[in-house]
Amino acid sequence: AAEKTTFNEAVDWVNENFTKIPKDDLLRLYAYYKIANGMRHESNNKQPILSAFKTNAIMQVSHLSFNIAQDRYSALVKKLKQMD
Repeated sequence: AAEKTTFNEAVDWVNENFTKIPKDDLLRLYAYYKIANGMRHESNNKQPILSAFKTNAIMQVSHLSFNIAQDRYSALVKKLKQMD
């Protein structure tokens, strides 16, 4: 198996702990994750309000490079772990 990166470990932690993460931080993590994986937002017409929040979160970080998005995601998770 490939070495787990800090980013992958952070993603695993979020998946295990997302119910404890404040909603605004979850949105930020979602946006960083999308950018880090080279994805842009596809709107979800079934949940237009949520979709607007996600779109806005991604627009705020869309200027970031893939590497910086991964770093910021990992840094935010590190901060959240300390609060846990």
